[in-house]
Amino acid sequence: MSKVFVNIALSLDGYMAPEGMTMEHWDKPEFKNWGAKWSALMGWIFDQQYFRHNLKLGPGGETGPVNDMLRHTAERTGVHIMGKRMFDGGERGWPEEAPFHTPVFVLTHEKREPWVRPGGTTFYFVNDGPERALEQAREAAGGRDIRIA
Repeated sequence: MSKVFVNIALSLDGYMAPEGMTMEHWDKPEFKNWGAKWSALMGWIFDQQYFRHNLKLGPGGETGPVNDMLRHTAERTGVHIMGKRMFDGGERGWPEEAPFHTPVFVLTHEKREPWVRPGGTTFYFVNDGPERALEQAREAAGGRDIRIA
C-alpha cells in the first residue's frame, strides 16, 4: 500500500517562501530577496550528483548519504502532488524533461488539460480539492509512495 509523505524545505525560523509570492510578483522590489533566501535554504541540494543529473545541471556533484537519500526518495515515489505556486515556478524553470518521471497532480482553480512532458512526467490539474487529488494519486501510484510537496 502506498505511503503518503510530505517533502518540503523549511528553515528553522519558518521560511519556506514569501507570503503572497506568485509568479506575477517575480520581479517586484518587495520580493527581491526571495531568491537569495530560497538559495540559502536549498543550496545544498544543487551540490548533489543525483539532483544535478535529474535537472540536467551538468556532470559532477557529491555522492554519499545525502545523495543516496535523494535517489531513494525519487525511486520510492510513484506520484507527486503539488500546489499551483510550485508548479508555476517549475514550469518556468524546469528542463523540458521535468524532474519527476511520474504523474503529478497540481491543485489549482485553473482549468487546464494534462501536460505531458518527455521522460514520463504528466501534470494533471485538479480543480476539486485535495481529497480528490489524493484519491487520483492513490489510483496512479502503482503501489509506490505519494509525495506531497
